Amino acid sequence: MLQDFKKFVMRGNVVDLAVAVILGGAFGRIVSSFVNDVIMPLLGLVLGRVNFTTLRWVIKEAQGDAPELAILYGQFLQNVVDFLIIAFSIFLMIRLLEKARRKPEAAPPVPAAPPADIQLLTEIRDLLKK
Repeated sequence: MLQDFKKFVMRGNVVDLAVAVILGGAFGRIVSSFVNDVIMPLLGLVLGRVNFTTLRWVIKEAQGDAPELAILYGQFLQNVVDFLIIAFSIFLMIRLLEKARRKPEAAPPVPAAPPADIQLLTEIRDLLKK
């Protein structure tokens, strides 16, 4: 059973998938930082100094010890922008990889040589023409 597990883990697909998951997590953090620290502040500045993370719709005000009940739609918008940038980046990477993997167009297949009896008949025909 241990040998089977070792074969499974050492197959190329499993190792490639593990590397992709690790790189994807790191890439996601980079893009999230880019969105949170660069894109959203610039977008907030363009829209009138709005901080998207503080945008909320208060359903019920805080009363006594009970905290306010609010929908944080600003954080949702930030996550949507984050997702769109990640999805677009992955799309571009896959497109780039597909272009790199494209094989050159194959030459048209060479027609198969005719059978020996057909070749012999062709030679006889050519001799008779002469």
